[in-house]
Amino acid sequence: MSQVAELACSISLNTKLTPEQRDKYQNSKAIQQLLQSAKTIAIVGLSTESTKASNMVASYLKDEGFQIIPIHPKANEILGEKAYASLDDVPFAVDVVDIFRPPHEVDGIVDQAIRNGAKAVWQQLRIINFDAADKAIEAGLIAVVDKCIKMEHGRYGGVLHWAGMNTEVISARRPKR
Repeated sequence: MSQVAELACSISLNTKLTPEQRDKYQNSKAIQQLLQSAKTIAIVGLSTESTKASNMVASYLKDEGFQIIPIHPKANEILGEKAYASLDDVPFAVDVVDIFRPPHEVDGIVDQAIRNGAKAVWQQLRIINFDAADKAIEAGLIAVVDKCIKMEHGRYGGVLHWAGMNTEVISARRPKR
């Protein structure tokens, strides 16, 4: 196989992470286990606008059966769910804190996730703050960096290939309707 063909087939081509960082912050087995066990996902930076990525991801996750908890400082409700001004205001522990905020805000969000008792923090695509991820890991949380939770859920659920994406998952299984 030519070098160009090998690069075109690599799903890691678009990441800025080194192979060592991908192993630490994008571990496939940890991501699969997390997505299989998680029930509640707090989405920090969930937009009220349906055309924004955070709203589309939240809508997908809700349709897939996850309880979403919108975190937005000014909204009362998003996608029919009660919104909280910050993660500190959520009166119960969540499984995953999905972050749609700039990297410089991630440290404070991780602190809130630790106080909340969350099991994991997930920095969405192009959100990279390794210091915050390491702080989460040191506190016993799983930390995912520079990955889309929607894409990963679809990838391991065997449904993204129906949209024409190379998920590196081969399955003859048809999606449940």
